[in-house]
Amino acid sequence: MNRDSVRRCDVFRTPTAHPADTDGVLALIASGAVAAKDIRAIFGKTEGNGCVNDFTRAYAVTALQHALAAPLGCDPAEVGRQIAMVMSGGTEGGLSPHLLVFTESEVRRTETAPSRGLGIGTAFTPAFQPEDIGRMAQIEATADAVGQAMVKAGITRPEDVHYVQVKCPLLTGERILEAASRGHTVATSDTYQSMGYSRGASALGVALALGEVARENLDDSVVCQRLDLWSGRASTSAGIELMHNEVIVLGNSEAWASDAIICHRVMQDAIDLPAVAGALADAGLPAAGQLDERAREKLLAVLAKADPSSSGRIRGARHIMLDDSDINATRHARALVGGVLAGVVGRTDLFVSGGAEHQGPDGGGPVAVIVQR
Repeated sequence: MNRDSVRRCDVFRTPTAHPADTDGVLALIASGAVAAKDIRAIFGKTEGNGCVNDFTRAYAVTALQHALAAPLGCDPAEVGRQIAMVMSGGTEGGLSPHLLVFTESEVRRTETAPSRGLGIGTAFTPAFQPEDIGRMAQIEATADAVGQAMVKAGITRPEDVHYVQVKCPLLTGERILEAASRGHTVATSDTYQSMGYSRGASALGVALALGEVARENLDDSVVCQRLDLWSGRASTSAGIELMHNEVIVLGNSEAWASDAIICHRVMQDAIDLPAVAGALADAGLPAAGQLDERAREKLLAVLAKADPSSSGRIRGARHIMLDDSDINATRHARALVGGVLAGVVGRTDLFVSGGAEHQGPDGGGPVAVIVQR
């Protein structure tokens, strides 16, 4: 990039009719709104169960890789190395399946160009062994990747980072047996619990990189146990489709002349509406009741975490999310938080991710908004 140019990050939201629906992304490219080479990351909400056997995530990633291979002039596997793709399963309640496309382009530097805009940086950890998942190896590798992504995003101060999205792996029976065949144990032999351990270790890696948790407070034993250790900006999502971590850092930086900005707050519990309103106000959209149509048009994305409180209570009242044997607790939590957010913003295409181990306080979680200025 020459000194007469500056970077710009744009965000595009497109609905999906099914997990393999790539029509919206391809339409953005065909219209000229997006150049395929400029795509840096794609977030997606898919309508699976969000659990170990949610193959809608891998299905969506595969469909996107194949769809973008021709526009990028490479094979599908190379697409996965160029573009970070984070698919979060579960659109319970009224949540709407959709994709968020993040692009990076160069624009001419002008005196009227916006300053300190939305920036994006991506990085990938090396592939993990099964015995690394949910342990210090994953924490430290994630912290390193966050640092690399910050450099790419031109963000020098941790406080300018507002959201770090991580896609991380999980354990399957086959992966557990493979580790045992080499004489290694794993963090847990419960494949569903392994999702929490992977998300938790990844979140602690973000906390370490951003100075939210000191390294001396971290070791294998704290993962999913020390719930007082958390990041207010981490969002981690586990999936069966990978064995490394994909890290996307979103923040505001003078290095970017984007028309959008990102702001965040931390929800203290699942119904912390003031935190949501605060994030909107920080971004210039004061919420007095539900956002009106004009404000909704400026709201490019809502990113949030959801998890049931381990106490079984929300402000003293009992909830049954952890006791329901028919519906997984994280599915309840996504529907609950999704409803709270939708009531404020007047939209249901929200990126609400379940499983908030070490991502905000117990029962709460980070919420971020990306707004067009």
